[in-house]
Amino acid sequence: MRVAAYVLKRLLLLIPVLIGVSLIAFFLIRLLPGDPVLLIVPETATEADIAAARERLGLDQPILTQYLSYVGGALTGDFGTSITTNRSISADLAQRIPLTLELLIYSMAVALVLAVIGGVAAARHWHKLPDKVLRFAALFGNSVPEFWLGLMLILLFYQGLHVAPPPSGRVDMDLAVPTHTGFILIDTLIAGNGKAFLSALHHLMLPVATLAITVTAPLLRSVRASALEVLASDNYRCAAAHGLAPRVLRQRYLMRQTLTRLPALSAIVFGNLLGGSVLIEYVFSWQGLGQWALRGMQVRDYPVIQAFVLVAATTYVLIFLLADVIQAALDPRVKM
Repeated sequence: MRVAAYVLKRLLLLIPVLIGVSLIAFFLIRLLPGDPVLLIVPETATEADIAAARERLGLDQPILTQYLSYVGGALTGDFGTSITTNRSISADLAQRIPLTLELLIYSMAVALVLAVIGGVAAARHWHKLPDKVLRFAALFGNSVPEFWLGLMLILLFYQGLHVAPPPSGRVDMDLAVPTHTGFILIDTLIAGNGKAFLSALHHLMLPVATLAITVTAPLLRSVRASALEVLASDNYRCAAAHGLAPRVLRQRYLMRQTLTRLPALSAIVFGNLLGGSVLIEYVFSWQGLGQWALRGMQVRDYPVIQAFVLVAATTYVLIFLLADVIQAALDPRVKM
């Protein structure tokens, strides 16, 4: 009950956050230079044609009227229609969110595994060769841009070694992709299509590796610092002096106390991962939420940009909520 009450309270706080985000996104987007109407009408359009297009899109209404209409539709799940494609924003979100989430979840899972194993190993071999190698790897991953790393991996593994597929989507073009959940690995398993599953796994290899490398770096440094503190703490030394087995020391003392800081940092990193996926999806032609938002930014597609900002803000808040609950479960000192 205590956890349920805490989760409910945090979800209620999501309401004013989303109202503030919608206000900022709605009005700031309209301060950007450029007129989206001029991008969709032909070059031979007259003033009357431009005015008719503006009226059709509702952009001739007062700004406050446009905002209230947008909020009213969003409350019912209607985020409007794309200015450039004339497609429903809600339909685009339903199609593209699973694509991006699949990429982010797998990348984050790989990064967490690498960070925990590498950070603990670096701390246990402090100032030795494994520690120095892992610290250099973390420094490299923390400083390299995602899009550059993605391009380099494409050049190496696809163009050079020919072991990776071309950056042309989520699966080979000659394969049928079932759509049940939107997560291609799950959908291919449900359909029992082993060939499509292997192809999807093959296409996930490079984008997941790119994102995982860049987000492993801050996580690894945090895990290493936490593990060093635990190894130097009095309770760990006391437990080791009492002759506890190495396995018990690692599991009950080192790992548990080291991981208490990880959920909060993981939430921050996941939020950065959502922003970093925009360029990665563009590089690998992933057709997810990030690439959709980037195209919307390029053509000043107001409904697309507003929907992406709201989805990103909601994801951020929910991830931090999940991180707080996990941290409270790992650390008994944390109160809900």
